[in-house]
Amino acid sequence: MSRPQVSGVSQVFPETRVVHPIEQESFRRLRTRLDTAHFPPLTRAVVERVIHSAADLEYATDLVTDEGALEKAHRALHDGVPVVVDVEMVAAGITRRETVCRLKDAKSGPGLTRSAHAVRLAYEQVGPGALWVIGCAPTALEELLTLDAAPALVIGLPVGFVGAAESKAALRESGLPAVSNVSEKGGSAVAAAALNALLYHPVSQAAEPSRTAGTSEAARTSDATRTSEAARTSEAAKEKP
Repeated sequence: MSRPQVSGVSQVFPETRVVHPIEQESFRRLRTRLDTAHFPPLTRAVVERVIHSAADLEYATDLVTDEGALEKAHRALHDGVPVVVDVEMVAAGITRRETVCRLKDAKSGPGLTRSAHAVRLAYEQVGPGALWVIGCAPTALEELLTLDAAPALVIGLPVGFVGAAESKAALRESGLPAVSNVSEKGGSAVAAAALNALLYHPVSQAAEPSRTAGTSEAARTSDATRTSEAARTSEAAKEKP
């Protein structure tokens, strides 16, 4: 299934971003209360921005991320893949990218919530390979897991006492590339913050090899390149008289 183009999605990403002094001071204070230096670059960016959005240090141990998945998602995001959100509140929090939200067009029905129907409509519009940001409705996340969406990443951070923790556990069990958290907390602000962390992170820094030994795509690519180069050198030596 080919992916239709989403009108209005900018694929131009400024290399610089003006950071307000209040935000700078907020991150400075955050780092005096929590050491995040041990996290790999993109994981650190996501963890810090989620904590900043909620003023909740517990997200440092509650969030579940994978640096390799974040690296691939970062590249896809900056290549212009569609970004789909479950509610307009998430869309409002994503400040440098247009998004797809079909909640206004969705209708509930027997065994189908409006949020779940919105996910179906969005998938029909963007097709496989999009980046999904779900920060409100557990049923939206549950519906996404039934589709052959092949997502670049699922930021699954719905909030609530009914189904939120369970839907996020199902996301992790699915094996899809994801950002999630273990507890019932979450919400539109933290979901948007996780996506913004990837948008704000410079492409050049994200392209550096992950600090997670033996697991990063960059490390595997480097090994493959060295192996290929060694093979070519060996073949060239054989061809010499």
